[in-house]
Amino acid sequence: MAAPLLWLVVFFGLPLALVFAIALGTNAPDSAPPVELGLGFANFERLFSDDLYLTAWLSSLRIAATSTLVTLLLGYPTAYAIARAAPARRPLLLMLIVLPFWTSFLIRVYAWIGLLAENGLLNHFLRWSGIAEHPGTILGTEWAVHIGIVYAYLPFMVLPLYATLDKLDWGLLEAAADLGARPVAAFITVTLPLSLPGIVAGCLLVFIPAVGEFVIPDLLGGPRTLMIGKVLWDEFFTNGDWPLASAVAICLLVLLAGPIALFQRLQTLSPERRA
Repeated sequence: MAAPLLWLVVFFGLPLALVFAIALGTNAPDSAPPVELGLGFANFERLFSDDLYLTAWLSSLRIAATSTLVTLLLGYPTAYAIARAAPARRPLLLMLIVLPFWTSFLIRVYAWIGLLAENGLLNHFLRWSGIAEHPGTILGTEWAVHIGIVYAYLPFMVLPLYATLDKLDWGLLEAAADLGARPVAAFITVTLPLSLPGIVAGCLLVFIPAVGEFVIPDLLGGPRTLMIGKVLWDEFFTNGDWPLASAVAICLLVLLAGPIALFQRLQTLSPERRA
């Protein structure tokens, strides 16, 4: 246990302690580094007193939760279809799910700019088909951020769901049908409860990174699309306020630690106590 423990201390504990120490300091733009270490909590107090940061927190949680729900609604049928497909076809279907990871994340986000821009492929199609003569643009709106997050993190929802559904005993559905349960009732009472661990894992894998997402709202969202990852970037690299940015990072970590602890708690419970 010494090697992994040392790895965690060096590459996680020490950097986290350094960020926390910077968060307790004050901004000193004329020094190098621009931080005066101290033991003040003024930066944390500012996060909960300034409407900018509160709005960014709430907006990030709302966008991440909505995108996670849409990802679940799209990912569950996909994972279910792959799990029920013929065994010979499953590797190909899984490869298609993982295929976007073979391309740079930044390039994939830039591709959506070409699709959603006012002169992009989507608007060209709408004008050509006569559906809309002046369709406007989705790029620079919150809708574009939702589309980007759902597209980027959909595989993180499908893969844990498939891993759970693939282990299900499909004979339980046949038994439910023999007892008179309709397909919808059998799904709600049998398949859905047994796939709950995959649902929780997929939602956490999407929700946690989506809350702190920076690239997608910066490239696809407009100036009115406020997320905490963008605020964190601006404080570090635009305003140069390292202590305040470190306080934002610490609060973000504390906020996301709750869902992670809940998931670990659910994983340790037995199926009877989990239900």
